[in-house]
Amino acid sequence: MRTMRFTPRFWASAGIFAVVVLFGLVGPLVLGGKLGEGVGGLYDPPSGAAWLGTDDLGHDVFTNLMFGTRTSLIIGLVAGAIATVIGVVIGLIAGYHGGFVEEALMGATNVALAIPSIVVLILLSVALDFRSVVAMAIVIAITSWPWTARAVRAQASSVRTREHLDVARLSGAGTWNILVWDVLPYLMSYICMAFVLQVSGAILAEAGLSLLGLGPSGSVSLGIMLNWALVGESLLNGAWWAFIPPTALLTLIAFALLMLQSSLDEVFNPRLRRGGRGGRRAVAAGPVVTSGALAVEQAAPVGDLESVGSDQEPAGTGDHTSGRSGNA
Repeated sequence: MRTMRFTPRFWASAGIFAVVVLFGLVGPLVLGGKLGEGVGGLYDPPSGAAWLGTDDLGHDVFTNLMFGTRTSLIIGLVAGAIATVIGVVIGLIAGYHGGFVEEALMGATNVALAIPSIVVLILLSVALDFRSVVAMAIVIAITSWPWTARAVRAQASSVRTREHLDVARLSGAGTWNILVWDVLPYLMSYICMAFVLQVSGAILAEAGLSLLGLGPSGSVSLGIMLNWALVGESLLNGAWWAFIPPTALLTLIAFALLMLQSSLDEVFNPRLRRGGRGGRRAVAAGPVVTSGALAVEQAAPVGDLESVGSDQEPAGTGDHTSGRSGNA
């Protein structure tokens, strides 16, 4: 397995997300502050006592921002993990078995995709008497797994025709054994990127629900802060510090996760890894016009592309190997 080369964009996006995680998880422990404690009056401007001012109830916006970031991250990570697991399991089974099993599972997935997710989210949130953080994460995960299942099914369908799976079947390996040890490793690169997108989508979905007043009960999140700012008419009162910080933090989280997913695509995709020094030199050679002819020939990329395609796995599959099939 070749050593993965992480791009500067990966380190930049991972660093931004790490700072946000430290702010939400470590910030309340280091900087102190008590959630729900009044420190001033209605929409007091930023000062030494309240770095980002106060909200419509006199609570410190900076303290709410730390606890709200932690809640949003927990919901995003839990919902992203659950949705990814559901999508991977359904996609693996459908792609490996094919036939009636694939048609049934993909039919249910298409029905789930046809129903607007925001409608299901609102109905499920209204039906809950008490919306805890975990309950909100489960509700969001229920509506966000179908696209992952479809993509994993397509990847698994291409892997199931490989020769090492025939060897595994002839050796007497069971279905789940083959799925875990022979099919899943080839999909891990895509699963990692899908998980990042699921986390980003879950955080934004929670913010949308909380903005409508359907957020987690008894806690604060970035979306709930926006709901408080909307209900308290902070925009009309000119209290920009009540809605700009949570909006900016949500934007920063979504930007960091989307950039992280894009950089992971460059790490795992051998066609995009062509952008290294050798690939840049090949592309820099450019088109060469032969003298006395009107035809334009591509000078260098042909040989390089063939060499890359011959010793790398297809895009999205990574360089994973199966130990059991090799022994067989």
